[in-house]
Amino acid sequence: MRLTQSSIEGLSAVFVERFGGPPTHLARAPGRVNLLGEHTDYNDLAVLPMALQREARLVFRPRNDGMVVLHDVDPEFDDVEFEILPGIPPGKDGDWGNYVRGPASLLARRFAIWRGFDGVIGSDIPVAAGLSSSTAVVTAVGLALAHINEVPVEARSFAELLAEAERYTGTQGGAMDHTISMGARAGCAAKITFKPPRMRHVQVPADWCFVIADTGRRAEKSGAAKNVYNTRRAECEEAFSFVVEEVVRSDRTRMIPTDYPSLLRAIPAGDLLPVAEDVLRSNLLRRFRHVVTEAARVDEGIDLLRAADTLRFGTLMDASHGSLRSDYLVSTPELDEVVAIAREGGAAGARLTGAGLGGCVVALADRSTVDLVLEALVSEYYEPRRLYDRLDDRLFLAVASDGASVREL
Repeated sequence: MRLTQSSIEGLSAVFVERFGGPPTHLARAPGRVNLLGEHTDYNDLAVLPMALQREARLVFRPRNDGMVVLHDVDPEFDDVEFEILPGIPPGKDGDWGNYVRGPASLLARRFAIWRGFDGVIGSDIPVAAGLSSSTAVVTAVGLALAHINEVPVEARSFAELLAEAERYTGTQGGAMDHTISMGARAGCAAKITFKPPRMRHVQVPADWCFVIADTGRRAEKSGAAKNVYNTRRAECEEAFSFVVEEVVRSDRTRMIPTDYPSLLRAIPAGDLLPVAEDVLRSNLLRRFRHVVTEAARVDEGIDLLRAADTLRFGTLMDASHGSLRSDYLVSTPELDEVVAIAREGGAAGARLTGAGLGGCVVALADRSTVDLVLEALVSEYYEPRRLYDRLDDRLFLAVASDGASVREL
């Protein structure tokens, strides 16, 4: 196999060149594709992602002081160097090094870690594409620091800690990406719930093919898109408070819901939507409608995944994209175009994946149709835009893969 800079051998060679000796450990963390359940995790509602074969890899060697010195083989990203302390000051807005400082700062505060590392990191996850490349960095760095400082790691609780660490960047995201990156199982997607935190693995049918197609428009969740992302979260919280006030006032439930899961347990989504239409203005109604209908799509999708019902699962993906486009307003013309091309090429369904505002589409095909879908995307989207560079990074099939790990080299 041809070695690349993100291969373990390639990273180790760079490490020797920069630090004068070999690395001692490897931490790796996969990206993810979310199949259903977009913008529901920070509302404590279920999601249905799977880990990718694309991952961030960090080769490192522990130090005997508190310094972290990290080199990224991608020349787009500057080296990062800081001392581990509780309350490490962040870099400027959008600085990738904040994904390194975040877990170090939180672990220092929670567990009084003190020991740092020299490291070299590389990734084959497309950056700013909605495939959780940033969370893979947070997870790999967090695992390395935990290992060096003998912090116990249990997948679900550590994922929650990593989600909090990523909020250091200023983006108020949920815990989906970290949970699947930590706990994924090869060959499976996972239904993840958050109150209480649980992960239920579901085998992906052998005939199913998930096509990942990057639009080429970057989705900078920690940069330009951060305000939109944080605004959506605030709108969901505001919509929830108005609806709860009304259901309590009208005596529709004897208990006072404290979050979206308890609200949906008390009153079915079909009964909640008329209430929302009465009390919410335009934008808040759209956000609320997306959240509760998307949660229902996840529950239905689990059953269809088990039944290997390609067409009906694809219909749910189409409905999810429609809701993200019209109610949540996080699609773009490029995402809509790629979805349409994939569907016309023979996909059973397609939707944006990740936060939106750019990035990737995920399309569902089977073994008999996947080549037609790929050919349609190349001829109708990538070739007209001359997006030939690194096409294998822009267009590939997702392979459901294992979660993160750390080991000695």
